[in-house]
Order: sequence, then structure tokens, then C-alpha cells
Amino acid sequence: MSAVVPAARQRRTGAFGALVAVAALCAIALAAAFSPGAGFALTIVLPYAAVAIFVGGIVLRVLRWGRAPVPFRIPTTCGQQRSLPWLTHQPLENPSGTLGVVGRMVLEVLLFRSLFRNTRSQMGPDRRLLYFSEKWLWLGAIAFHASLCVVLIRHLRFFLDPVPRFVGAVQAVDGFFQIGLPEVFLSSLGICAGLLYLTYRRFADPQVRYLSLAADYFPLFLLLGIAATGILMRHFVKTDVVAIKALMVGLVTFHPQALQAPSPTFLVHLTLVSALLIYFPQSKLTHMVGVFLSPTRNLANNSRVQRHVNPWNPVVKTHTYEEWEEEFHEKLKAASIPFDHPGVSEADAKPTSHVGG
Repeated sequence: MSAVVPAARQRRTGAFGALVAVAALCAIALAAAFSPGAGFALTIVLPYAAVAIFVGGIVLRVLRWGRAPVPFRIPTTCGQQRSLPWLTHQPLENPSGTLGVVGRMVLEVLLFRSLFRNTRSQMGPDRRLLYFSEKWLWLGAIAFHASLCVVLIRHLRFFLDPVPRFVGAVQAVDGFFQIGLPEVFLSSLGICAGLLYLTYRRFADPQVRYLSLAADYFPLFLLLGIAATGILMRHFVKTDVVAIKALMVGLVTFHPQALQAPSPTFLVHLTLVSALLIYFPQSKLTHMVGVFLSPTRNLANNSRVQRHVNPWNPVVKTHTYEEWEEEFHEKLKAASIPFDHPGVSEADAKPTSHVGG
């Protein structure tokens, strides 16, 4: 018990430390808004550095994963494997070919299929271990990731000129209900609801809270700060959208133009986004890329159709059946055991008769 209490206290300290780190980033951005010349560092130098670290870090992680050898098939599957014709095969649960693997990966990436089947364990009142379905986690994850995807598509209008038609179509569908002016986007509500639930789960669930570290809280607080400042700029704080788009287009085309009087809210928003890009390659967030390279997901389970030999297996000297017959030739002949060795003649293979005299 004495070891559990310090561990729990350390995890609470991790959450507080992550919150302090995000607050410090916000304070730095706010201070830069009122410091001459500091806005140039946060609006031009920091975004370029963040994107370079993000791209370079992701490439290094992918190369490192790609060099990791997979000597044998280790797919994580459930359901009936393809075997006998009269047994019903589960092509998505237990794919035996490339098409089944693609189908399973599509469902995993777009719909979080394995998370949908997630269960949690809890000790019952009679001291029995009980298992429950955990659909709220799946719903919160879907709401956050889907909303984040829509938000990223909508933000393309700040980086592209002219704006593609599909970006306008996505934005029109996202603001279909025309709530307020400017309209409230469904993705804004979805991303906030998903992040708040995931953060609440970290604190409310004792098991998850015990396993959570500062590295788990930090990206949640970063994303909450990014979402909050984005909503503030859209609905509550006046922001020069034209100047922001000129800045973003200049960054993309490598002709940056510093903002003359950057909005403090925008500086906080951009600083938190840059911090997230820098932190991304070093964190668990790389599961966005790693899911495609996971051998437990992207391999077909065809071990009953094709033999997979581990190339790392050392060369082992075997004792063949022919060599075994040669070694025990006399004893086998005396026991009237037939020979399969081609070097043994039929005369030797016949049992020897012993006549007493």
C-alpha cells in the first residue's frame, strides 16, 4: 500500500505538470504579443521549425519501424481461420489474403473497429471479476478524431488560394444547422465533447488515472487549448482573418510576411499548434502512422496455406530416418522390422532364421 500511494501522487503531479507546461506556453505567446519583434519568432520561425521537426521526426520513426525485421507472421486475429471447406471462414476477423487485410485496416482506421469491441474489467460485490462493454470510449474517440479531420479540412482555406471546392462543401455541411452568426460548426462541438470526455476519463476512472502519466495529459491539454482559442477567435474575439490567411499562404509558398499587430489569441493558438507538431513525433500520437506498419494488423493469417520459415533460425544438424536405419541396422533386422532405406537389400530386410544344433 505504501508503494501505491506515492505512485498515485506522482501521477497527479504529472497532470499538474502538464497543465503548467501548457499554461507556460500560453503565457509566452501572450507576452510575445506585446513585445516588439517577438511576434516574428512565433509567427514565422516557430512554425517552420515545428513543421520541420514534425516531418523529420515522423520520417525517422517510419524508417525505424520499417527496418524492424518481422521474421514470422504475428497477426492479431479472432474468428475462424480459413481451413476446411465446411468451416465458415471469417474474412475480416481472420483475413487470409491481401483483400481481407485491406478491409480490416479500413474498418480499423476509419471506424476504430477493435476499440468498438473494447471491454473493461471490474471487481463485483461478490469479489468476482466482471467484464463490461466500453462503448463510451469508442464514441468519444470517434467524435474527437472525426471532428479533428473536418477541422483540418476546413483550415485548408487559410493555406490555399484559390480554395478547392471540396473544402467549401465540407464547411457547408459542417455548418448545416446555421446556429448563430457566425454559424457554429458541428466539428467544433464534436472536438470539444470528445476531448472533454477523454480528459474526464483520465481523472474519473481509477484504473486509467493510475496508468496515466504527464505524457498522456500534455497532448490533451494542448488540444483543449487549441480548440478553445480557435472557438474564441471565431465567435468572441475580433481577428483579422485576411491578414492571417496572408501569413499562412506566405508560409506555405516560402514568402512569409510577418503580422504587424498579431492578435494575442491567434499567437496563443499558433504557439500551441506548433508545440503539438513538435511534440507529436516523440509521443504516443504517432499511432496515427504506426497503425499502418503494425505487423499484428497488416499481415494475413495464412499459416495453414503457406509455410513461413523464420530466417533467424540457426542451422541444426538433423538425424534423418535413413541415417537412423543405418545406425540401428542390425537391431532392426533382428526385430523383423522392415527397412525403408534404399541402401538396404531385400535379403537383409528379411529376418534371419536361427537353427539350433
